[in-house]
Amino acid sequence: RWLFSQAVCTLYAFCGVLFGLCSLASLTVLSTVCCLKVCYPAYGKCWGHRFSPSHAALLLLCVWAYALTFATAPLAQWGSYGPEPYGTACCIAWDASSREAALYILALLIFCYLVPCLLILASHTLMLCRVRGSLRAVGQH
Repeated sequence: RWLFSQAVCTLYAFCGVLFGLCSLASLTVLSTVCCLKVCYPAYGKCWGHRFSPSHAALLLLCVWAYALTFATAPLAQWGSYGPEPYGTACCIAWDASSREAALYILALLIFCYLVPCLLILASHTLMLCRVRGSLRAVGQH
């Protein structure tokens, strides 16, 4: 069973959601940036822009803001945190029956799982197609 207070449970769940979302969002951004660099190497050059540390910092800021938005939502009563079904740890209260909790879980599914996974899949598919095309072009000459 959970050995600590509800406040510690909430903090534990908040950190788990925050860092999990940051991880997936970071992988999504990294995949997208790699795709742009591999598939569209001239992207940004016509405006004199190159990927710089300031671009990376802005992307990291966006990742953290994105994750914080969804991780703090249960603290603002949109969804909730609570013990997991076995009661040994805490996470999002998946079994919450309110309409708001269901909408929060649906938003998590769409914006924090499906969209990132689809972006990663699309990025890697485009990079694979580009590499295959390059190999065919080299093989034909």
